[in-house]
Amino acid sequence: MLDSLRLRIIEPLTVGGYLVLIVIGIEMQTRDAWIASLTSILVLAGAAWTMSYRRARGITDTPTSNIASAAQGYVELVGRGHHHPGGPILSRCTALPCLWFKFIIEQRSGNDKWRQVNSGQSEESFMLDDGSGRCMVDPEHAEVIAKRKERWIQGNYRYTEWLLLPQARIYALGQFSTVGGANSNLDFRQDVSDLLAEWKQDKEELHKRFDLDGDGNINEQEWMLARQQARRDINKEHKNIRMQSGTNVMHKPRDGRLFLISDLDPLRLARRYQLWAWFHLAMLFGALGAVVWVLSQHT
Repeated sequence: MLDSLRLRIIEPLTVGGYLVLIVIGIEMQTRDAWIASLTSILVLAGAAWTMSYRRARGITDTPTSNIASAAQGYVELVGRGHHHPGGPILSRCTALPCLWFKFIIEQRSGNDKWRQVNSGQSEESFMLDDGSGRCMVDPEHAEVIAKRKERWIQGNYRYTEWLLLPQARIYALGQFSTVGGANSNLDFRQDVSDLLAEWKQDKEELHKRFDLDGDGNINEQEWMLARQQARRDINKEHKNIRMQSGTNVMHKPRDGRLFLISDLDPLRLARRYQLWAWFHLAMLFGALGAVVWVLSQHT
């Protein structure tokens, strides 16, 4: 699952990968080793550039929408974070009320190194309010970047915790959907059928309403009247449902596009991704030039 460590861990690991591949080429001191190392750098840099570039474009190319007028689909929202109406969640290590948390617990080993023994992050929804309306944000499968990070040592354990706090200015980029209200997915025929089946369970009431000739049976004409009444009842019920306000939800896009939640300024996030994109692009062309140079030295 993607989380707030992407920029802090994934990118440094990529840089570490570059260094390891360069060291392998230096240590092996052979033409084939250099070509293999440089080719691996090309592949790694290409993948890393694609990831950073897509994220930068996703942020800069998506205009900010108001919740009240947001279209159904991929949108960008900015507002204040609030607890879910069901109540706040508490962070795992400090028990602070928060919108979202991630934690890592490590244990000191005999050689004074740290070994991870537990980790996790919350997946409960929280509310985003931009003044025009409210949207429930479901952080499951989101890339969450939180600026609040705390680390402390207690005994032989080291705790690290990231938090999104209530009232923070939250940036969210993902799939916007309205559940219920005018967008309710209603099956008219099935609901009519279910209502008629329900009426059949109470035969006394059914005969009282539709046995017009009082013979104790519901004939074809009387049953047709019952079906017409059921259609009227369901049509009225559906109209009432669609007149109600729906629930807005931000969740992971089905097409795999970036799902990002952060309390950092979106322009700062975009610049950070852009800088990483330029760095990986430089590594890509540098490795390509080095491959050409190595090949030219052994021809």
